[in-house]
Amino acid sequence: MTPGDSDSDRELVEAFLETRSERRFLLLYRRHTPALVGLVLRVSAAGREEAEDVVQEVWFRAMRGLSGFRWESTLRTWLSGIAVRVWRERARRSRSRSEAELGDVTDLASGAPDLAVVRVDLERAVGRLEDERRAVLVLHDVEGLTHEEIGAMLGIEPGTSRSRLHRARQELRRSLGDRGHVPSEGGG
Repeated sequence: MTPGDSDSDRELVEAFLETRSERRFLLLYRRHTPALVGLVLRVSAAGREEAEDVVQEVWFRAMRGLSGFRWESTLRTWLSGIAVRVWRERARRSRSRSEAELGDVTDLASGAPDLAVVRVDLERAVGRLEDERRAVLVLHDVEGLTHEEIGAMLGIEPGTSRSRLHRARQELRRSLGDRGHVPSEGGG
């Protein structure tokens, strides 16, 4: 283990802000980037290259705002919130392109749907959700965040998060019918 590997995020951030040390930044970057890329991949259904572009923008914004970070949440949650906002901004700009790409996906089999077809159907259905509902669905059902954490991340009330999750699940049920399982309402 090299010096700094066991430092807390707060210690690394404080050291970075004090010295602007590239080493400290790289420790933070390596610690959080894989999870951020994974989050963007799940929330956006984007390709890896696009997800990495989003994460680069996240780090750019984080470095500009890091001195104002108040530690009311974990650094990972704060960075994840930035990632979701960057993704939403990009999604708004390229909405028509994304819908065209989803339309290009073809069914993988005929007859009884197999797991690959169900997965494609689920990805299509999630991709068609309104951005705010898709973000809450992924953050809650995939990332395992609480409604309080999602609310803080997205700048909404926990009740709004619950409502968006409920509506997202309803839309998925309507869209998928018998073809896929959507988590029950009890998980919220």
